[in-house]
Formats: sequence, structure tokens, C-alpha cells
Amino acid sequence: MENEPYVLAVDLGTSALKTALISTSGRVAGWEVQELPLHILPDGGAEQDPQDWWDAFLATARRLIRKELVPVASILAVCCSTQGECTIPVDADGNALMNVISWLDMRGARHLHKIIGGLVKVAGYNVFKLPRWLSLTGGVPTHTGTDPAAHMLLVRHEYPEVYLKTYKFLTALDYMNLRLTGEFVATSDSILTSWVTDNRDSAHITYDDGLLKDCGIAPDKFPELVQCTTVIGTLQREVAQSLGLQEGVRVVAGAIDVSAAAIGAGAVNDFDAHIYIGTSNWLAAHVPYKKTDLSSWMASVPCAIPGKFLMIVLQTTAGGNLNYLRDKILYHKDELLQEEHNPDVFQVFDRIAAKTPPGSHGLMYMPWIYGERAPIDDRNARAALFNISLETTREDIVRAFLEGVALNARWLVGPAEKFMGHRLTQLNFVGGGAKSDVWSQILADVMNVSIRQLRDPIQANARGAAFIAAVGLGHLAFADIPQKIACKAIYLPNPENRALYDKLFAEFVTFYKQNKASYQRLNG
Repeated sequence: MENEPYVLAVDLGTSALKTALISTSGRVAGWEVQELPLHILPDGGAEQDPQDWWDAFLATARRLIRKELVPVASILAVCCSTQGECTIPVDADGNALMNVISWLDMRGARHLHKIIGGLVKVAGYNVFKLPRWLSLTGGVPTHTGTDPAAHMLLVRHEYPEVYLKTYKFLTALDYMNLRLTGEFVATSDSILTSWVTDNRDSAHITYDDGLLKDCGIAPDKFPELVQCTTVIGTLQREVAQSLGLQEGVRVVAGAIDVSAAAIGAGAVNDFDAHIYIGTSNWLAAHVPYKKTDLSSWMASVPCAIPGKFLMIVLQTTAGGNLNYLRDKILYHKDELLQEEHNPDVFQVFDRIAAKTPPGSHGLMYMPWIYGERAPIDDRNARAALFNISLETTREDIVRAFLEGVALNARWLVGPAEKFMGHRLTQLNFVGGGAKSDVWSQILADVMNVSIRQLRDPIQANARGAAFIAAVGLGHLAFADIPQKIACKAIYLPNPENRALYDKLFAEFVTFYKQNKASYQRLNG
């Protein structure tokens, strides 16, 4: 196996960057991780420093390569999977002109509404513009302002000096590829939520002149488009030397996290689905057609596989709720608790949840801690612990957090099945959440589906990037990938919990409907 070709696969998430050495057959030789700061600002702002990303990549890659896990000569390519829907304005020399505007950032919504609205509106969208967006792109800019369509308008209107200096607007994937190769390019999936491309043929994505004209951003500020499997160049000499790699290492364009995870989860065949739980949460499946369902905020959009589309429904915060519980409640450093070193809290959570009865003694958690995107698009929704009593314990709270994320995921199942015309009976489970056995069983019980917990689940994005690179280099075909995915365990729904979780799910949905107006009054 040491003679296999390897890919230096990068997984740039919101909370951390992971770099892994993965063979073109999917073998994970090793990996390194470095946490990343996220800066939450007033008025819905969320930013990161792109230099933090690059420094984390260099640090993790150096540590990994110095372990000498594989011969340096066998490392043939670098390929990235990154968080989507970030925006970085850069100048003609490739320098970032300000912090990254994160996919969590809502500040551009007020400027976007002037673009998407009009005197005659449907669901808040200009009745004349809406059909064009849907027919060409498959979607529409979100009202929440969390995608690049709004971010770029934020820069134009509130940072005019930055806008004037901007040569190109890039996403996280585009920026990493720029630093690796010096090329200004975007992939068919990284450009998606700028909402300016004709996506009807997913093997040939192009900019649309009409959408560019209406978006409010100068057309020349968008980068060249390439496919995810395109070899966009070789690793810049100074980067290769810094990492100890040979010259000539190729850089494959890669994909955003959702597209890469679908590949890394082995769900490449039509209607095979996977669920990802990391900071955020999504349910996705490849389908052979472009389709949009505005009633549930679901669409099938361009992905890493030319000729296919990825049905995807995104939820804003999943595992991020556990980070909140750990950092702001249980181990918040105030006068109540001064902890210098936290234990491995997530393993403790698992042990606690496993001992707590299903249903958490009636306690329910609503995980909308930073608004929600699907199946309801509501930036004003917020998290809640509901039905607390004097008997409620910390153990109940821990399990309720896990169950709340699962209930939110179940909310997606009905719309997803309707969208695909296929019943979901099995989901490949990946992401950091998939390390949890108890969460796997909770998802199976709550969603009433079989959960396939994959091996190395936190490497799904990086493994997907490695597979994309392998296809781009000609070492692999997408159809070969399902046979290269290993399953750790399969969790079947426990029929004894069916009635309980059906009841809790009905209350979960009712809670949102009854409190929607309150969220608007409090947070609108």
C-alpha cells in the first residue's frame, strides 16, 4: 500500500481545518487537525481570517508529511473540500482585502432584499425575476442573507473602498486554490450560491448574462469556472518547498463540503442518501435531474459528478449545539466554574445520553441556535429547552440536545422523499457526529431509517476530496467509489421507541409553528 498514489486532502470546516494523506483507493494513512476561530459580530455578522485558514493548512500539512507515513514521491496531488457560501474579496495580486464573510453572516440581507424584491412579489421575490432564477440556477438567494449573493452586496454598499479594490470575489474553496496555484477559478458548486450561473446542464455550467446584470455586482469580479475534477495547475514552488513536497504536484479543483461528503460517504448512485452532522447538518442524495421545491427549501444543484445533481437540504446548526453546551454552559469560564482543562466532553455526553431514557423524561430541545434554513427559512428562530421541570437533570439536557438535532433532521425526511419520489430507508452517516454510537441509534429511532455508521466518518470530506482528485488524475471512476467505503456498524430503528418519537416530533413541529411570530417579534 505504500506504493499507492496519495492525495494531500484538505478539509476546511468552520471550526477546524484537517489535512489528511489518503490514497486514491480511499485508505487514510494519517491526518492532522487545527482549530480555527470564528468571530461573531453584532447585527448578525460572522467572520474568519483567511490567513488563519492558510496557516492551519501549512501547519497541519507539515506535521503530517514529517511523520513519513508514505513516501513523499507518492504524494501526487493536493485537493480541497471546504465550507461553502463564504465570501472573500481579493485584489489582483491575490491578497485578501478583508476578513472572510462566513456562511453564518446575515448582514447582507437588507441589501439583498432590494435586489430580489419588487412591487409584485411571490414569497418575497420579484415575480418577474423568480422564474429565471429557478429555471436557470435551480434555486434562489436566501432571505437570510447567508450566501455570497448577499455577502458581495454587503461589501459593495458598506465597504465601498474594498469593493473598488476587489479583483475577484472568491469562496473558501476558490481562495485555497488561489493560494495553492495562483489561479483565480471557481467550481460549479462553489459558485452556486452567487446565483449567477446557468446550471441546466451540470456538465457544462456557464455564467448567465441576465443573472449577472441583475445581481448588483460587476461581472468581471467573478472568477473563471471549472469542473470539480479539473487539474487547475501545479502546486506553487514556494508552497511545495515549504511543505517538503516534490515539484510538479498537481492541484485538483475539489469541491465544497456537501459535494465532497457525498463522494466520501460513497453515496454516488442515484437516490443513495447520506446524512452529515458536523457544525451544521445536511441530508443529501445524487439525482439525475435539476429540480426545486420552494415549499421545503430543497433543490438539486450542480455537484462534483458531471451530469448529476445533488439534492441537498441544509440545516444551520447541529453539532454546533453541543459546542455551545460545552463552551457556554457546562464549561464556561466564569466565577461559577473555573476549568483549565476540559475532559473529552463529547465522549462523556455519549455515556450520559446512553444512560438516559429515550425522550429525556419529556424534555425537548429546539436546535435553531443561529436561525434555520430548512425545511423552514427563518433567520429569527432560536434554540429552546422546552418542558423543564424540577425533576429535569443535566443528563436529560445532554440527551435532549442529541434528540433535538435528530428531530430537526427528521423534519427533512418527508420533503426529501417527496422531492426524490423514493422512500428513504437507509442513510450513510458521516461527519464528527457519526463517531457517536448513541447518536447513531437516536437518529435511527427518531428518523425511522437504517443508519450506516461509516468508518473514519470525520474524514468523509477529505476522503471525498481524495476521490475527486483520483478521478481527475484518471486513477478512478466515480462508479468505483461505493466499493471502497467501509461500514463500521448498522443501526436499525427500535420499534419500542416508535410511538414516543412520533409524539415528540409532532410537538417539535407544533412548537415552531406556535412560536414563529414570537421569534419574529423578538429577533426580527
